[in-house]
Amino acid sequence: MDRRSFLSLKREKLSKKFVTGRTQSGITPYTGPWTRNEVIHLLKRTMFGASLQDIKYFEQRTMEASVNELLTITAPLPTPPLKDYDASDAEAQPDNNIAPGATWVNDYNTDGGIGQARNFSFQRWWISRVLHQDRNIREKMTLFWHNHFATQMSSSNNGRLTYKHHQMLRQHALGNLKWLVKAVTLDPLMLVFQNGEHNRKESPDENYARELQELFSIGKENNPNYTEDDVKAAARVLTGWRINYETVEPFFTPERHDTGNKSFSSFYNNRVITGRAGAAGAQEVDDLIDMIFSKSREASVYVVKELYKWFVYYEIDAAAQANVIDPLAQMLVNYNWDIKPVVETLLKSEHFFDVLNQGCLIKGPADFIFGLCREFDVQLPSGADWQTEYAVNNLLSWIMKNLDQDLGEPPSVSGWPAYYQMPVFHEIWITNNTYPKRTEFTDMMTMSNFTVNNFELKIDVVAFAKTLSNPGDPNSLLNDSLEILYRIDLSEGVREQLKRDILLTGQTNDYYWTNAWNAHIANPSNMMAYQTVFTRLSELYQYLLALPEYHLS
Repeated sequence: MDRRSFLSLKREKLSKKFVTGRTQSGITPYTGPWTRNEVIHLLKRTMFGASLQDIKYFEQRTMEASVNELLTITAPLPTPPLKDYDASDAEAQPDNNIAPGATWVNDYNTDGGIGQARNFSFQRWWISRVLHQDRNIREKMTLFWHNHFATQMSSSNNGRLTYKHHQMLRQHALGNLKWLVKAVTLDPLMLVFQNGEHNRKESPDENYARELQELFSIGKENNPNYTEDDVKAAARVLTGWRINYETVEPFFTPERHDTGNKSFSSFYNNRVITGRAGAAGAQEVDDLIDMIFSKSREASVYVVKELYKWFVYYEIDAAAQANVIDPLAQMLVNYNWDIKPVVETLLKSEHFFDVLNQGCLIKGPADFIFGLCREFDVQLPSGADWQTEYAVNNLLSWIMKNLDQDLGEPPSVSGWPAYYQMPVFHEIWITNNTYPKRTEFTDMMTMSNFTVNNFELKIDVVAFAKTLSNPGDPNSLLNDSLEILYRIDLSEGVREQLKRDILLTGQTNDYYWTNAWNAHIANPSNMMAYQTVFTRLSELYQYLLALPEYHLS
């Protein structure tokens, strides 16, 4: 499939109208209409999908109040993951002291097989957090930071390290960027993933020192930029850090630390970080982070661009740079690197709600799968049935992996290519391999089901139709469905054809659907009446979910 065809029509129109940018809008607060369209746009960018309940909830609030609520995270961190795996075949240390259904996050275990099982348990737990997310931005921001500070849980085979790392991202999702960079620098999972725990004065390891500057804070597109010698000097600063696996905490080992002075290039104004001996050597990390963030222009622009690509669009032209990126970058510096004011300003801006920035992102697998489940209010196993809950999530994680987004396992320290690979960016999600698999998933969800532990995971198309404003009217049914599911309008001609061919089964009068629907409502136990509406609705939603328009956010 031609991935570019998703947006080709829009790009053609834009190229004729603007020379320096797709749109000239900026961060001036949005004052336009606050309708269901704007609510859905906001929700699909800040959460996973836009459920009808959430749409109705935020329709009753103003734009400003809605953004404020989405950015106000008051709920406590979720309860930890549970033991849902069989540990009987562990070679070294079976965790028989942890009962099935109890949490394992506080149990110290050195068995690699147990650690791997816990990683998968964490992954299944994470999926539940997204499917049952609160009405706020926390889960979307957690995935953003997971991609930005990319780690691979398999690098450690230690679920406790994985859990601690992601709880840190979740807890500080809208916190201080500078603090977050330091926390990630000393995070045990990152120390494992980037060989930081083996970084010692005799053989400084440059892996994290490079990624800290190139991917996490400064970026590689500046001119001038940091040098290879800067990477080597930063690696020396970071020597001596190790992991206490029992407490899941980092600790500093003075005898492994390079106590010499570290000299940096003119990019950093020839800064010298004074070497320290003993426990004081740990303070050099603060000096390094301070030096990096002294490049306020480079650091702020780089991170704001990442936020922009995540929430708005994956290409940044001259107009977006001048009208959005630059002022938000200055705001990030002015607010002492606090992320929340920047995200708030972006989400309340005329640029964010600009019609040209709606329906222009291709959904990643997380948005596609979890968004679909939430938009159709797919029934999930109850929390009490944790075995089935985790089993269903295991199925969803397998499907996500087949769509090239394995939660907890981005392919490299750069994250998923769809978020950084120029010039195609999110178009990478759609390939000759992944698009048919997306359709296979939606076909199963609409026409049949996935059965796990005797639980049927499916879209109840009839129940979904009943939540709409007037499902007995085929025009209203179709319009309401498209409003929730699509961000790109279908022409009246296409709508009429869908109505005629599917809901009316080839007839021309609306009452062919209305009579069928009313017959079911009047006698819900009549299986023939039910099967009539079920078949037509299944075919309708199967068709709608297979079209390219559904894959745009």
